[in-house]
Amino acid sequence: MADLTAMWRGRAAHNVGEDATTWARRLTTNPPRRLLRADDIPLDMIEAVGRDVVSAVGEKRATWRRANLHAEASRQTIGWRFTTTTDREAVTSLVVDAAERGSLPLTQPELATTPETLLRNDGTSPFRPKHSVVFSSEQLLAAEDRLLQRAAGVGGPTVDIEIVDALADQPVNDHRLSPEQAQAIAKVAVSGRQVDLLIGPAGAGKTTAMRALHRAWIQQHGRGSVVGLAPSAAAAQVLADDLGIACENTAKWLYEHQRGGSCFQRGQLVIIDEATLAGTFSLDRITNHAAEAGAKVLLVGDWAQLQSVEAGGAFAMLADVRDDAPELVDIHRFTQAWEKAASLDLRYGHPEAVDAYLIHERVTDGATEAMIDAAYQAWRDDTDAGKASVLVTDNGKAVVELNARARADRIAAGKIPAGPEVPLFDGTRASVGDWVITRKNDRRLRTLRSGWVRNGDRWTVTDVRDDGSLVVRRQARKRGGALVLPADYVAEQVDLGYAVTAHRAQGLTVDTAHVVVSDTTTRENLYVAMTRGREHNHAYVIADTADDNHGARDGEGATAKSVLLGVLTNSGAEVSAHQMIKSEQDAWTSIAQLAAEYETIAAAAQRDRWAMLIRSCSQTPEEADAAIESEAFGPLAAELRRAEANGHDVERLLPAAAARYGLDDAEDVAAVLRHRLGFATKPARTGRGRRPSKLIVGLIPEALGPMAPDMRQALDERRNLIEQRARSLADEAIRGKAPWMRALGPRPADRASRARWDDAAITAAAYRDRYGIEGRTLLGPKPATDSQCLDRARALAALRRAESEAAVVTRSDPVPAIRL
Repeated sequence: MADLTAMWRGRAAHNVGEDATTWARRLTTNPPRRLLRADDIPLDMIEAVGRDVVSAVGEKRATWRRANLHAEASRQTIGWRFTTTTDREAVTSLVVDAAERGSLPLTQPELATTPETLLRNDGTSPFRPKHSVVFSSEQLLAAEDRLLQRAAGVGGPTVDIEIVDALADQPVNDHRLSPEQAQAIAKVAVSGRQVDLLIGPAGAGKTTAMRALHRAWIQQHGRGSVVGLAPSAAAAQVLADDLGIACENTAKWLYEHQRGGSCFQRGQLVIIDEATLAGTFSLDRITNHAAEAGAKVLLVGDWAQLQSVEAGGAFAMLADVRDDAPELVDIHRFTQAWEKAASLDLRYGHPEAVDAYLIHERVTDGATEAMIDAAYQAWRDDTDAGKASVLVTDNGKAVVELNARARADRIAAGKIPAGPEVPLFDGTRASVGDWVITRKNDRRLRTLRSGWVRNGDRWTVTDVRDDGSLVVRRQARKRGGALVLPADYVAEQVDLGYAVTAHRAQGLTVDTAHVVVSDTTTRENLYVAMTRGREHNHAYVIADTADDNHGARDGEGATAKSVLLGVLTNSGAEVSAHQMIKSEQDAWTSIAQLAAEYETIAAAAQRDRWAMLIRSCSQTPEEADAAIESEAFGPLAAELRRAEANGHDVERLLPAAAARYGLDDAEDVAAVLRHRLGFATKPARTGRGRRPSKLIVGLIPEALGPMAPDMRQALDERRNLIEQRARSLADEAIRGKAPWMRALGPRPADRASRARWDDAAITAAAYRDRYGIEGRTLLGPKPATDSQCLDRARALAALRRAESEAAVVTRSDPVPAIRL
């Protein structure tokens, strides 16, 4: 802690320009003010601030937890001065409580009872972390409901299919539509939906499809019948360049519309590009006006890319409820055929994507500094060779350092001549020849022909003026497009533009991309960054653990593959409130959750029974007490439950195992007994007369024997829930023809064989749900723990029983095909 605080103090001193402690002391030395106590704040004010907290959080998030409310409550009350920190904390908690009451809980209550002896002191269940409830608001749920209704509603304008088919055969900007693109725009043109979707991964040709749809629409409805919008000014400009029409960002359009300006007309097509970046309330207001005016809204985007900074998730929600949405999946961007399939696997979070990039040597791993350096060197080599290249990292500090390094190298190479410099917001400097990025929209700053200054625009500095202003030219133009950025704008809203974050990179198409990846990278950021380059996309994976606040630590066996697999499971996308309801239901009713609860209750319910059994095996009370207090007692209890569920008579077996070699020299009696019990219950040593196994869904040993009634009830309820969940998942996989189901082969016709096949399907579905298996292979990658190894063996045993009837484990599964 001393080292960390020293590091934080040093960073603060750098940011404030003086000793941090002195600065803090001066800042907090104020004239005497009236200090408040907790009971000075009236309850009506608490309730009012609570409503403000919900409103503020609801503008930024579709869903939230108590921690989000607490952070906003602290911001709302930061100006209040209290007598003690206890008073402040008490008032903040009251405000948060009021905000919770004003929020709508999305997390469902527990479906099974919990024995009273296991409850916390405050009566809450130990199986739900404190403050884990997810909230939303009635307003946001209502906005999502309206979007869903409009997306399902018909009656919007259409285009004759003959016009679409005729234009589909004509080239668009020297590009002919693929059959997939032609089919997609035809579905949009004739659907009549008030709100429609066009989904496509990076590089799938959404732009070409939109151009063709634009031509078809204006042929049917006339010029001016297509309106272009996008959540950001930069994306709106890109859309305008692509379609050849004036486009605006959604915030500006809504601002003008609310003041009686911009309006839609009957028959218009409103295209909202990069729709995943649009907030739910913005989409609700725009689609509402379009429906009233008789216009059609087309949302174009990719649910797998970066999301809105406002309360969002609407695009992914609409895509999720439609199984027939127009979608482009044929990738046109990449020169390597394998990268098309790999990028789609990356998009869906399939583990197979990692193997593909590793096999084709697109991944390098190492320590933090080494990876940042390797990515930078590769990027510099590509730019020196005349290629368009992008250097991407999620770490803001690394972006600043890489920008400073790139500038220093360009100065050394003579690409930036000696001359005056100006300081930028992040502490770097810029001079003639530097590449910079503007960070704020400013319509007052305009070029003669290339529009106004937008957030994310990239420029080259052509002159530095004495007052600190910069003369810049758009990077896409070799001449023209110049303007002057005022000194105050330069100081606060301009960055160097050599290295960028994934948010800056979205929308770019370059020759090569070099991406620094850490264990904190999200799947969306990785997908966006690794799909920018046409020729080459390379990941430089940080295999040690490091962050800005805690410095670097030695990695614990991390590899490029393990880090990337972790990234694929680390989704940073905000989901809609409707999707969160389903997600919460899946999480709390999953077999992973229910099995953990079952085993916890079983351990408590059978503890006394196993303790008595151990006492009967021990020679002395001291020996028995040591075994019961040992850390190995829990694993021994689990082994006893497993053996009993598998049909063994543990009341006879454990004493026999203890007596066979004695326990006099055992350092840990419980550990020795567990080992002997496991050895005695191996399949080859199963005795005659063994009772049939009692495994819940073929995986989880059932807790048998005497126990308290409330414990038995709690266990039975969870057993029923686990069985219902497994059957439901298996039925869903069968109906949806899930790829992993192919490993089971066709479902047999006769009753006995079909029952064994159904049992295997249920066990496989339960195994996948318990361990979060998402890929196309039946049982996923190699197990990570001994418990998972055991469950995998049980799943394979169920498959063996069914295999004789027709099921065969495919070669795509890591486990070889089993022959009986």
